[in-house]
Amino acid sequence: MIKVCRIGHATFDTPDLDKAVDYYTQVLGLSLAAREKDRAYLATKIGMLTIELRRASEPRCAKLSFEVPASADFSDMQKHLAGHGVAAEIRSDTAPGQPKVLAFQDPKGTDIELFTEWSYLGNGAQVVGIGPLKLGHLAFAVQDPKQMAEFYGKVLGFRVSDWIGDFFVFMRCNADHHAVNFIAAKNIKMHHMAFELRDFSHLQNACDLFGQRKIPIIWGPVRLGPGHNVAAFHRDHDDWVIEVYAELDQMKDEDLGYFDPRPWHMDRPQRPKVWQADKASYMWGPPPTPDFFRGRE
Repeated sequence: MIKVCRIGHATFDTPDLDKAVDYYTQVLGLSLAAREKDRAYLATKIGMLTIELRRASEPRCAKLSFEVPASADFSDMQKHLAGHGVAAEIRSDTAPGQPKVLAFQDPKGTDIELFTEWSYLGNGAQVVGIGPLKLGHLAFAVQDPKQMAEFYGKVLGFRVSDWIGDFFVFMRCNADHHAVNFIAAKNIKMHHMAFELRDFSHLQNACDLFGQRKIPIIWGPVRLGPGHNVAAFHRDHDDWVIEVYAELDQMKDEDLGYFDPRPWHMDRPQRPKVWQADKASYMWGPPPTPDFFRGRE
């Protein structure tokens, strides 16, 4: 079975490439690692590729990449996917620092690339803006969250961390509580994406930056329910909902089966479970603003 180890980078189509580059460098605080006429690559300040931007007529999340173990064999992974009815092909040099990937599509039509090798981009470039540690997770609105959970579990080795009712699933591929989320909706699109910060003081600095730039916080600061991360949400240049967060639950030992104990946990120990829909959203903080729900069913 394929074993995904971490989320790599996400690829976004955007109608205004210059505005997108400005947001990711000046607000989010990534470094511009490479730039072409219709494409740009952005990395964290330590050089991990995080975002690929492509000029297109409509904004969308077009692709996700995931790292698999260095020992993984591309031919074996290709056969594994074929056994699940998924056609995959080996491609070369699709992004800086990634010499080879295995490419296919998931059930909702998002391109997926698996890679075993990668290299740092840049040389510890100084950044302005927030300066996240990494791309933490992406959430998608889909018509059938159970189908997506089965695919990511059986095909890519993800584990279910939590459900909210039967309509919102959180899935992990490493110690982080979730790397992908799927929520039920009529239309398929990205729900939000999230970037991990160092700690609560880093989150406070991010909120101060939002205030200075007159970027509305549409929810937060808040401690969420599943995952228990402290978070703040805003909208970017393409109107996507962006989360910055810290203190996400950690599953340090899969055999123990519970998340690393924290004072804010209500369950002791905190294990994967199904949360009641009317009690799951957050533990403290303000409720979401109407702008948080804008454009969602």
